[in-house]
Amino acid sequence: MMKLKTLLFTLVVLLASVPVHGRVYDVGPDLAYASIGDVPWESLAAGDSVRIHWREESYHEKWVICAEGTADQPIVITGIPGPSGQLPVIDGRNATTRDTLNYWNEPRGIVKIGGANVPADTMPRHITVENLRIRSGRTPYTYTGREGEGYYANDAAAIFLEKGEHITIRNCVLEDCGSGFFCASKSTDVLVEQCAIRDNGIEGRIYEHNSYTEAKGIVFQYNHYGPLRKGARGNNLKDRSSGCVIRYNWIEDGNRQLDLVDSGHAEQLDDPAYLKTYVYGNILVEGLDERNSQIVHYGGDSRNLRRYRKGMLYFYNNTVISTRTDRTTLFRLSSLDKSADVRNNVFYVTQPGDHLAISNRAGSMRLIRNWLNTGWTSSHGHLIGGVSNEVNLTGSEPGFMDLDGGDLRLTPGSACIDARSDHALNAEHHPVRLEYTRHRTHTERRQDDRIDIGAYEAEPQL
Repeated sequence: MMKLKTLLFTLVVLLASVPVHGRVYDVGPDLAYASIGDVPWESLAAGDSVRIHWREESYHEKWVICAEGTADQPIVITGIPGPSGQLPVIDGRNATTRDTLNYWNEPRGIVKIGGANVPADTMPRHITVENLRIRSGRTPYTYTGREGEGYYANDAAAIFLEKGEHITIRNCVLEDCGSGFFCASKSTDVLVEQCAIRDNGIEGRIYEHNSYTEAKGIVFQYNHYGPLRKGARGNNLKDRSSGCVIRYNWIEDGNRQLDLVDSGHAEQLDDPAYLKTYVYGNILVEGLDERNSQIVHYGGDSRNLRRYRKGMLYFYNNTVISTRTDRTTLFRLSSLDKSADVRNNVFYVTQPGDHLAISNRAGSMRLIRNWLNTGWTSSHGHLIGGVSNEVNLTGSEPGFMDLDGGDLRLTPGSACIDARSDHALNAEHHPVRLEYTRHRTHTERRQDDRIDIGAYEAEPQL
């Protein structure tokens, strides 16, 4: 009898540990749901998945996700690729919305997470959106919603995250919108990875960007940020978050590649992680005709200095390339009380070295074991901050495998090999373990006692 009780108890425990799978909604030709609007979005629950299958024509539909998954039973909206790997296309032009759905801010996005009347408003949790190509949600395009035909706002996004916790955007192509990805301040623990975010923004305007985010905890990794739409004047990756980590991405062009400025909300301002921003293992590329010569802006832009980031920008093991014919400035720190620790990076301009400056004007910058063009200068203007030069390397070229072909790995004779700072910066929490692989993936970075300068580790020589 005792053995039987023990067996039954063990069986109950095992059954309790088995995950309970939710419903699967398959969307596409000859499937249970012919259109995205046929899915009962108002009824999604933990463990459910919506699988949108590729078809030759685009899905001209838009919707809201307002439901709660769990860590063990997330809600997953996933695209099922076509025979050649094509992602299903969600096109905002003339998009329709399921009649049952009723949510606000319809002009702000094609796929919206959080903020609805139907489904009932809740804090979305543990939501993943992946493997979709979402495009063309911007002025002057129109859609049909709860009030009939409407126009997209200038700042409409392919994915508009109004609020949510534990949200993942993975392997999506976000293009031809006001913003590719927009995240509002009531969001926590956001991950954006393996996405292509490009061709967004509005002509002549500075307020729309490839991505524009403000969260409590956000990580960008393995993404390819391409140029904005022709004539758009926004930044590439603009962020106001606490706990911001930008690692192993390829980011090219934009008014600035990175615009890391101040929050206006207590969720971020009161978070200790607001004082530390980590940028490492990225490739930042500045093209010929970009409007702003600055690569990274850190601090704030609201003119409310009390809100500005007053901690430290940790910027290490990145490779930064500028092919501008005029001057390039690497950093703008917004005010004198801003600081940046800058080490183990490659900073290369294709023009003579005196075209390369470190600081726009203000702030305190510590440069340690970076590679820079011979003749670089602290600032092209009047420097009121400080730039410390601590054992940096200089030369005419850093030694790339194939700059024109985009292969930024180091040649065997490069001075960057085994040349990094002896100080193992952030080794405990943010070590450099990976490398970006063109495009939108990553590989393990070879580890040795003295890692190389820049985003790539050279192969060992026999």
